Amino acid sequence: MNKFDNLMRISFFFYLIMVLSNIACSQIKYQGKIETGYLNFQRRMIRVDPGPGWKGYNLNKDQNGVDISLINGIALKEKIFVGIGLGYLNFEGINGVSIFGDFDYLPLKKKISPILNLKIGYSRINNQYENGTGTVLAEFGGGVNYKLKQRLSIYLKSGVLFTQQSSFIPLRCGVKF
Repeated sequence: MNKFDNLMRISFFFYLIMVLSNIACSQIKYQGKIETGYLNFQRRMIRVDPGPGWKGYNLNKDQNGVDISLINGIALKEKIFVGIGLGYLNFEGINGVSIFGDFDYLPLKKKISPILNLKIGYSRINNQYENGTGTVLAEFGGGVNYKLKQRLSIYLKSGVLFTQQSSFIPLRCGVKF
């Protein structure tokens, strides 16, 4: 399978999620988010005593990464957002995908509010191992949410992300609609 086929599959999934989002919007209080982030590599979370067949750490060269995610969910009382997301990952040439549950909490119903975030899911990258590697993804973050209109806001957040045997500091910006 070549890179073009992978890109077409990812594009199809994003399109499918957007179509399903429009259908769901008419039946429940739907919200969606599009976000992108820079993932600053911090350290490996494990140390390996190499043995036969070991090809290196999942991210061999301590790569920083970027991601883009589409998240669909529901809003509860304008303070809580619960959704599911699909993301594309790129760690300096190592491509991958992630799927995760996304939880936001806005403690204030003001134009500017702090935002607390939790993501839990799974990431898979196409690295030096046959069929790539998949690991748990967990992110804890916080930031600032700015409400532009009743159902449109932008946000900036950061925190700590654990995935692919490594920790990162993500710097994210996004739009919630």
